Formats: sequence, C-alpha cells, structure tokens
Amino acid sequence: MNAIHPAAQTAPCTTLHYLPVGLFGAVMGSIGLALAWRLAAGVFGLPARIGDVLSVVAILAFAAVGTSYAVKAWFGFEAVRSEFFHPVASNMFGTPLITLLLLPILLAPFQLAAARLLWVTGAIGMLVFSVSIVGRWLREKQNLITPAMLIPVVGLLDVPLALPALGWQSLHGVMVFSVAVGLIFGLPLLGMVLTRLVREDTMPAPLQPTLLLLSAPFSVGFTAYTTTIGQIDLFAEGLVMVMFFSLAIVAGSLRALVAEHPFRLSWWAASFSLAAATLAALRYAGHARHMAADMLALLLLVTTTVCIAVFALRTLRAVFKGELQTLA
Repeated sequence: MNAIHPAAQTAPCTTLHYLPVGLFGAVMGSIGLALAWRLAAGVFGLPARIGDVLSVVAILAFAAVGTSYAVKAWFGFEAVRSEFFHPVASNMFGTPLITLLLLPILLAPFQLAAARLLWVTGAIGMLVFSVSIVGRWLREKQNLITPAMLIPVVGLLDVPLALPALGWQSLHGVMVFSVAVGLIFGLPLLGMVLTRLVREDTMPAPLQPTLLLLSAPFSVGFTAYTTTIGQIDLFAEGLVMVMFFSLAIVAGSLRALVAEHPFRLSWWAASFSLAAATLAALRYAGHARHMAADMLALLLLVTTTVCIAVFALRTLRAVFKGELQTLA
C-alpha cells in the first residue's frame, strides 16, 4: 500500500476500506475541467456544451465518490481515523472540503439554496480543518515533508471562488481573509517542501503526482486574488508567471512517472492542480490578448483534458473489473 493511503494496512478489512480520501481529487479535477471549458468558451469561442456536459459528469463524480467514502466511514470508521492521523493522508482530508467550495459554482444557476448550503459547509469545514492541521504541525514534529502539506492551507484560497456565482460578493472580508491566510501561510510551506526536495531522497512514486501541488499557491492564488479585487493587476500577473515556471519544472519528473510506473489512484492528486493552472492560464489569456498566452492556455486545456480522461478511463476500468483495490 502506498504512502498516501495506509488505512488498509492499519485498520481491519471492511467495505471499501482501501478507498483513499484523496480520491476526492478526482471530483476536484472534474469540476476544474468543467469550469475551464466554460471559460474557454468565452475566451476562445469553443463549444459551450462541452462545459455543460463536463459539469454533469463532475456532479455525478461527486455523488459517486461521496457515497463510496460515506460507505467506508459507516462500515469501517477506524480506517478513516487511521487516514486522518497519518502524516501524509491527513492532508488529503482537505480535498472533500475543497470539493464543497467548488461544486456550488456549478450548482448555483439551478439550485442556489443548495449551492449556498454546500459552500457554507465547505467554508466552515475548511477553516476548522486548516486550524486543526496547522495546530497539529506546531504540537508534533513533522518528519515527513511533502507537497500534500500545502492542501490544508492553500485550500483556503478556494473559499472566495464561488462567491460571485452565489451572489455573496458582499462577503469581501471573508475573501480577503482567505486570500491573505492562504498566500502568507502557503508560501513558507512551499519553501519547506522545496528544501526537502532539494536536500533529501526522491519521493516515492505514489507521492510524485503531488509535485504538481507546487503550482497551486500561484494558480489558485491568482484566481482567488483576482476574484477578490475584481481585476488582474501586476501582482496577479506575477502569480501566473510563477505558476508557469513551476509547471515547467515538474513536467519532466511527471513524464518519467507516467512512463515508468503503473497508474495509481494517487495520480488523481495531480488533476485539480492541472485544472487550476488551466483556469488561471485561460483567465490570464483573456486579459493579455497575446498569442503566447493563448497558446499556453490552450496547451494546458488540452493536456488537462487528456490527463483527466485517461485517469477516468483507468479508474472506471478497474471498477468494472473489480480491481480498484489494486490501484489504492
């Protein structure tokens, strides 16, 4: 069993005990991809129906993963508890909370009340989770530093994203708080992760997809910041430039991972980082109106679409063959 999901080793065998909470990254990636195609329709005139179809797929993915993990929690709570206190897997509990912050963007046009309820649940949960995890870091020595540690803090950057769709732009203080805490706490964590990557051995293969999280403070930070201030200024441009730089750095190692190792569910950790980078690139391209920005945005859109499609096909094939546990 890989380092992200230890529950199957440390808890009794129960229904869906092997299912990692990080699988909510698949939902996050699906939502991000749907939003990216919606934005691409406005920026490049691509078919809007693609974004609509992907929105339905993302909602169905949320229902499937949410139900499956609820079954795991009901029949084997010890497996969930084991995940929550694992030094790596515990960070992944931010993924279902981020899902609750993003899903309202898709639901708001049809079910505004439900979308607002999901967002409030996700926002409160994200704040409590961030405080809890960061507090644990301060109380207990952390011997294992990984990019996944960015999730509990950078997840706060997702709080403002749905507020325009929910008609709650008046919550400006909440938006500023989330952006400030997410960036100010996220950047030192990023420095710690980079130091670990430079000075220690290469991370195990199951953890390597989380390298894409190195771009998250900049991609999600760009979108959260511009959503909060309502424009793209010089600071926002700087964030998106660093995002492109960080993506270029990790691209080589991730190509080697795909070529040398079999697919694992932990690879879904890369999906939302790619989708978030695509959203930021598309938004910047709409602002810059420059050929280079357009090409980068389209390249990321195609890359993210292909990656998520491949991940989805491999996951579904394992489900239908009854081999999902072998990918955990």
